Amino acid sequence: MIHSVAKYARAAAAAATIRGRAISVRSSSVRYSIPLRWIHGEISVPNANHVAIQMVNYALSHARSQKSGESYAQGMLVLEQCLGTQPNDDQASQDSKATVLRAMSDLLYESGNSSEAIERLKQVMSLTLSSLSIRAVAVEALVGLLVQSGQDDTSLMVADEFLELVKERGHENLQDVAATAKTIKGLAELVKGNIESAESLFGGLENNEMCKGNIALSYGEYLHATGNFEKAKEMYQKAIQGVTDTKESMCSCNMNLKAVSLAATFALGQLESHIGNFGDAEETLTSALTSAEEHYGHNHPKVGVILTGVALMYRNKAKQERSSSILIQEGLFRRALELMKAPPLDSEEIINMETQEVMALARGGYAELLLIQENRKSEGEKMKAWAESAWRNRRVSLSEALAPSSDPLDKVAIIDARTTRLL
Repeated sequence: MIHSVAKYARAAAAAATIRGRAISVRSSSVRYSIPLRWIHGEISVPNANHVAIQMVNYALSHARSQKSGESYAQGMLVLEQCLGTQPNDDQASQDSKATVLRAMSDLLYESGNSSEAIERLKQVMSLTLSSLSIRAVAVEALVGLLVQSGQDDTSLMVADEFLELVKERGHENLQDVAATAKTIKGLAELVKGNIESAESLFGGLENNEMCKGNIALSYGEYLHATGNFEKAKEMYQKAIQGVTDTKESMCSCNMNLKAVSLAATFALGQLESHIGNFGDAEETLTSALTSAEEHYGHNHPKVGVILTGVALMYRNKAKQERSSSILIQEGLFRRALELMKAPPLDSEEIINMETQEVMALARGGYAELLLIQENRKSEGEKMKAWAESAWRNRRVSLSEALAPSSDPLDKVAIIDARTTRLL
């Protein structure tokens, strides 16, 4: 399986040589209802208007059938019309409206408009009569998109307010909502490098029957970041299996089932690389790469994110085995940076915040390859300086992120494919 990656890398190398505003999630009236259910890609919400659900399913199916600008625009038009017909005076009506807005956020995100997707999710938060389960979906997706866009303080504020809301309204006994709320905040804390705060939120989740999918993945990333590799591996496998088995989804946008499955597989591949199991790492990362290309398309920035992880695996393997794979690594790093649309080294162009950290990591690894080549040291120095300037991770330095080690006491950086951030 990995031979296709090597071939891809060699081809790339050969070619090279020849704002979000804050919003409160509190309300004076919050109710709980049955979670959203996805069956064969269709959505049903028991409390919502039956015609609205049919229109939502049609719009999603039509937009995704061609994945073109026109099909997404037509899907959005259907949803806009549906939204305009929903009253705003009871829970069923607001559940219908919230479901339409959430579907709109999905289509906006899939078509590359994260900022507008965030706005639709914020609108869901203003529907004070909508059920708590639907709000949980929106908050999880909202925090995921805020993290992806670099709005870390706002993401933590939204996550914190939702967790407090769950506690205040006495919903701690609803395991799915409570576990989701804790995990949302735990991820936001982990992104900011607040390990102790994250620990208090993730503690005990492994015994919760809801620890699967997104919950297991975020908990696994915390364990991975803190050196508990064995338990992290178990959580990643649980996340993958949970996505396979689930018929109920509390996910949307970059937190949907496809994104979770891909991210869990990618995280597992990174872990295998970190502990030196390179055969398993190659196979697992290749599976993640194939899934990313199939789901997003071969030229999507998230494919570049996965390629960065593959390149780093080759880099770790070469260092630990005292071998060389310069051609493969360079091809992968170069292609990853192209897909993430990295600006030229001497450009003052604004860096894409959604991939900035991974971009800096890729350029840091690429710089090391150039620095060991006498005739390319100057370019390597410029690339290293660029990477260090762009680095913004609070927990791990760039040099620590690039240092291969299987020692749990050493810091490791995990690329979260959902949010394209380093944890």
